[in-house]
Amino acid sequence: MLNLPQDFKNKYQNLLGTDEAEKMFQAMDNESKKAYRINPLKFNQKVSYAENHPVPNIKKAYYADVSGLDPEWVSGTVYSQDPSAMFPAAIANIKPGEKVLDLCAAPGGKSTALGQALEGNGILVANEISASRAKVLRENIERWGITNALITNNDSFALAKNFEHYFDKIVVDAPCSGEGMFRKNPEAIEYWSPEYVLTCQKRQIEILEQAVKMLKPGGQLVYSTCTFSPEEDEEIVSWLVKEYQMEILTIDSISLEKVSHGNPAWGSVSGLENTIRFWPQDDLGEGQFAALLKLPESKIETEKVRKAKKSKKKASLSKETSELIAKVLKNFKLPIEIENWDSRVQVRNDHVFIPAIDKSRLKGLKILNNGLELGILKKNRFEPGHQLAEVLGQVEQTYRINLSSEDEYKKYLHGETLRVDTSLKGFVLVSYHDFIFSFGKVTGNGVLKNFYPKGLRI
Repeated sequence: MLNLPQDFKNKYQNLLGTDEAEKMFQAMDNESKKAYRINPLKFNQKVSYAENHPVPNIKKAYYADVSGLDPEWVSGTVYSQDPSAMFPAAIANIKPGEKVLDLCAAPGGKSTALGQALEGNGILVANEISASRAKVLRENIERWGITNALITNNDSFALAKNFEHYFDKIVVDAPCSGEGMFRKNPEAIEYWSPEYVLTCQKRQIEILEQAVKMLKPGGQLVYSTCTFSPEEDEEIVSWLVKEYQMEILTIDSISLEKVSHGNPAWGSVSGLENTIRFWPQDDLGEGQFAALLKLPESKIETEKVRKAKKSKKKASLSKETSELIAKVLKNFKLPIEIENWDSRVQVRNDHVFIPAIDKSRLKGLKILNNGLELGILKKNRFEPGHQLAEVLGQVEQTYRINLSSEDEYKKYLHGETLRVDTSLKGFVLVSYHDFIFSFGKVTGNGVLKNFYPKGLRI
């Protein structure tokens, strides 16, 4: 049984009444629900997990437990995620071609959902202020096979200097007091106090002040937390409406019978009933609050935006470099997003990549990855990169080695070379159960050299 702080209990007994608060406290002692999403970008979506208990209102999402060692996960075919946490990205209702920012993005559940919705068209900027969490974010976005993402490791102030009035949609899943995660992460209880709630509220306002600067006039903002606290939920939404004349939109994409709504009495503006909240007793997943807001229309266009529009330059490769890359790529079927790679590719410090955003907009930012890294140039040869392998998993491939046993699969994840019986030579894709997850290189004596990244090996 969770040892809930007495101040926490008193707070929600006052807000909800004794009976409803008791239902909440009892539900917080129940086991957490686990779920996963299937990646629609991948060609092979025949997973080994149960698909008979779908998460409501989320496409290709199901309740079940997923292992990080399974080929479905390693290949980026599934993403394990709390079911409630799937809703902020769904609420954003992303359309191909839009410019989207996931401001507090790690570990990547929202970013992978936002990126797949873009279908390779438009731009996703996924940012995380924590360097260690940003590394995990990058791994998950690359595994998902997204080609048009810029991954950054900055605070919101640095981003706002470079992306003024730039994004069509912004998702801010803000750092919060974590009340909705108590049963999943009991350590969060230790951090909780009435004072900590107000500290989180102050931090949320600081982040949102910069987020609004990056939103286009008429653009939409999804604000979400994993807390029940009115100070961090209804009061923050009220502040956005008062400070920026934002409109609280109805969330039409959610039609759950059990969904709870924001409480107008806990804020100070009209429309709070259009926000949504999942309580533990709703039996969907962990606690979650979300609001969809729209910035007023205007004719704003800053000088920075106009300059960025004029600064784009077409990249060019030397004939020799282009031939090195083409020699490797010719064996694989390319997704439509990268078929014309040679007209967009750039080389920097021997890294060959197709940028998602022109570098003129990225001054002063810490960039972890810009678009799709095809690979690296090494002594008159081209070595394809891991991100490219995950992207090629969008299309069924014939130039690949499908490992024949679990033992081979585990050895490859460990970084070992394998002996294979094949007529293929040179760089090949490696799969297990037809889930593509890596590059390998077949030598003349039938040895499959291991190119699974060292940082991902087990």
